[in-house]
Amino acid sequence: MSMTVHLDVVSAEEQIYSGLIASVQARGTLGELGILPGHAPLLTSLVPGPVRLTMQDGSVEVMYVSGGFLEVQPSSITILADTVLRAGDIDEAQAIEARSKAANDLAEHQADEQFAAVAARLAAATAQLRILEELRSGRKR
Repeated sequence: MSMTVHLDVVSAEEQIYSGLIASVQARGTLGELGILPGHAPLLTSLVPGPVRLTMQDGSVEVMYVSGGFLEVQPSSITILADTVLRAGDIDEAQAIEARSKAANDLAEHQADEQFAAVAARLAAATAQLRILEELRSGRKR
């Protein structure tokens, strides 16, 4: 049995996951993070993208986070995000539509005053679609 650490994943609406894991991978603002039991304390912001949880039995669960924060303490890890979706709950059609609309808004310069918000929508939709693509192809990072 591998070493484990307690993880809580919380969105603005609900607690998504609470339990023991073997590791977690996420994308921070400065790059990829791999957190194992015994990791040094850490507080960092997250960018929109996948979070991979390696469970005690070695299986992997993938979630999408809209950004947020990851905190590592000696006996626990916490991920706080406005939006968290399990990979199986991502609506592909909705993500494609959102990506297309955001790309069009940027291309047509309709988003001059709201560039950051439109760019964030584009990044979120693209990250969700990338997660679905990776799951379909069976790739693991």
